Amino acid sequence: MKRISKVAESIEPSLTRKLFNMAKQYDDVVDFTLGDPDVPTPNEIKDAGCKAIMEGKTRYSQNAGLLALRQVISRYNEYHEGLTYNPEKEIIVTVGAMEGLYLALLATIDEGDEVIISAPYYINYKQMVAMCKGVPVIVDDMENAGNLVCSYEAVAKAVSNRTKAIILNTPCNPTGRIYPDDFIQKIAILAKEKDLLVITDEVYKCLTYNGGKRPMSIASLPGMKERTIFVNSLSKEFCMTGWRIGYVMADEEIVSAMTKLQENIAACAPLPSQYAAIEALRTDRDYSADMARIFSRRRDILIEGFEKSKMLKCKSPEATFYAMIDISKTGMKSEEFAYALLKAEHVAVVPGITYGRMCDNYIRMAFTLDEEKIRDGVSKIVHFADTFATK
Repeated sequence: MKRISKVAESIEPSLTRKLFNMAKQYDDVVDFTLGDPDVPTPNEIKDAGCKAIMEGKTRYSQNAGLLALRQVISRYNEYHEGLTYNPEKEIIVTVGAMEGLYLALLATIDEGDEVIISAPYYINYKQMVAMCKGVPVIVDDMENAGNLVCSYEAVAKAVSNRTKAIILNTPCNPTGRIYPDDFIQKIAILAKEKDLLVITDEVYKCLTYNGGKRPMSIASLPGMKERTIFVNSLSKEFCMTGWRIGYVMADEEIVSAMTKLQENIAACAPLPSQYAAIEALRTDRDYSADMARIFSRRRDILIEGFEKSKMLKCKSPEATFYAMIDISKTGMKSEEFAYALLKAEHVAVVPGITYGRMCDNYIRMAFTLDEEKIRDGVSKIVHFADTFATK
């Protein structure tokens, strides 16, 4: 008897986790693999979580999450995004944005439905679509590989009569790019013309380096709120990755379906984390204000380090805490470079091929380490590329 399902067999561990695990064999490794910020959760948020635990608020909540938290999420997004969602019917609290994405897909796609994912892309999108028995359609726009962007024309060409949804991720993991407003506006027109859903993953919009201005959300465009599934998380904005709190805002019908699925998958998000989230999302206190300053400084250190290299290039990311490093001059592809770098210099990075064929001349770095480690790691990568890799 076959014991493992076809779905389980089809899912492979990402190269991100593979390099992360390989790095554990070295005691002195400089690890740039995971987007897990080292900045601590603000004390007031931690205190709110601890207070909930000590008061015995450690049981289940409603499947959709505490109404008090959903009300705070509604106010927060009206304040920051200008978007209005009914907290009772149009918001669900999830176990991080990852569960939010999975529930959104599970609630809306049927077997054989196609979901368009433009490269460079977050690897879990593809895996989640497959787990829901949908068909991930990866748009690898090789003509624009040198700029690590996917054109609107390439996305539009990928639409078929089986397309159900388009996934957007802006600011983008892995590139740190922000989609231009005209690109988002064209996607909105396409979605309305072809009657498509748009799942927009906006977990990094708190980390922009343009004076703090939040990028446009496609949900804010005319006629798009009702066909947009807006996914966000507290993980990056408030350094709460381990608290596992995210949320989804969408049409009542979709949120209702997601809530039914939530009952059968995780029941609810962790209750102490939900109380911590209520504190985090106050509109009279900006707990994430220092984040952009911290990571902007780290980004500048990283860019300055690569400017010393003859073999490597790095465009300054507009947002996130990720950077893509052009390794094409070394003559090595991304996996070969990453494995050799780890062995030679004990520095762990993610091979660009993880994020699509167009990224195979790149490696991704998460600058979620302190400044001294960033300097050390970049120096070792430059030394490797400018000496060992060119021999």
